[in-house]
Amino acid sequence: MNTSEIESETPVITRRGRKLWIVAIVLLLCGAGSWYYWQSNSQQETTNQPLIATVQIGNIENTITAAGSLQPFDFVDVGAQVNGILETLHVDIGDVVEEGQLLAEIDARIQLARVEASRASIEALEAQIAARNASLALARANARRQERLRDADATSELDYDNAINNLASAEAGLIQLEKQIIQSKASLESDETQLEFSRIYAPSAGTVVSLDMNEGRTINANQQAPTILRIADLSTMTVETEISEADISSIKKGMPVYFTTLGGGNRRWYSTVRQILPTPIVENNVVLYTGLFDIDNSDGSLLSDMTAQVYFVTSSAENVPTVPVGALTFIDQPAAGGFAGAGGAGATGRPAAFRGAGNGAARPGAGAGRANTQGAPATRLARVQVVNSNGGFEEREIMVGVTSRISAEVISGLEVGDEVVAGILQNIPGAAGQGGQTDRREMFRAMGGFR
Repeated sequence: MNTSEIESETPVITRRGRKLWIVAIVLLLCGAGSWYYWQSNSQQETTNQPLIATVQIGNIENTITAAGSLQPFDFVDVGAQVNGILETLHVDIGDVVEEGQLLAEIDARIQLARVEASRASIEALEAQIAARNASLALARANARRQERLRDADATSELDYDNAINNLASAEAGLIQLEKQIIQSKASLESDETQLEFSRIYAPSAGTVVSLDMNEGRTINANQQAPTILRIADLSTMTVETEISEADISSIKKGMPVYFTTLGGGNRRWYSTVRQILPTPIVENNVVLYTGLFDIDNSDGSLLSDMTAQVYFVTSSAENVPTVPVGALTFIDQPAAGGFAGAGGAGATGRPAAFRGAGNGAARPGAGAGRANTQGAPATRLARVQVVNSNGGFEEREIMVGVTSRISAEVISGLEVGDEVVAGILQNIPGAAGQGGQTDRREMFRAMGGFR
């Protein structure tokens, strides 16, 4: 073979080798992809594990949240009843005052002048009493004289009639003067009262929470009594809560409630609902009802207009056996009603409805307490998968009570420490090949999986 033939065959061999290499690489990549897919499925298959949860003692609570604000339970707006210039203010915002304490003084020169004029008028009228009494005595004497002369037929009928008329006039004049004195004394009393109104006293004990006027301002009380300041009793506060139209049907008088404040940290204040106002407030087409409840503020930690995050407790259970809701398959509808709330609210302590008074039958974790505002106890039947002593699973019916989105109260069927299947743990690294866990997984799969 000559050199030209060899050179013509070399490109053919090279192209053929390249094709073989490309085919080999493609096959290798396909094989690697298939192996990776098989390994992924195998790993996922072998690492799915049932999530085991233990029945524990815990607390369950269902609440309706709302926003509210704090206001004094008892307050009074102190106003002015007379005109004049506000001359002196004896208190400032935050001052604690006692009942009867002098708060402010209004310029009283006009009222004082009226009092002095009324007194002078009374004195003038009283000075006329002596003259009227003397005139009356003279008229009586003349009347008696004319009567004796008439009996002796020594006077005319005209003189007798004039004497009787003068007597009647003198008596009427005295009575009129006495009534004028009474009227003037009443006017004096009114003027003295107006003078007293120029000095404003505290109608009740409390704290000055606002000042609406300052010294030197002219007060006009002809149209209405202007407010000068407000005194509030801060020892008891009222929380005014805005409740949405969707939640109002679940809020009842006497329902347990607690709230927190922005600056109160984790502290909770407990009480019960005192009143639901029937007239709503409509804001931007949103219907809101006002709920009221009171709280003791002996330590003074709560102030006016504080923002409160309010929680109305619709149902609760404390120190009861609990199981995750994910472990339950409910087989009936909830019974009517709920757990009856107990007792009234303490001022700052946890009310009896929160503490509970027991729930009847003894069970693990006794000493539990429930609270619910819906009436009779509500229970539901459910099924759970329980881990038995052999490490396998068995289905069991239990009775549950108060239920939240996370856990449920165990009434009967389980004891504290029992283990139940609460779900599936997927892709647990290193779990493949563990015999006991694999057996549990196969049994769990045979039972139909997590409900």
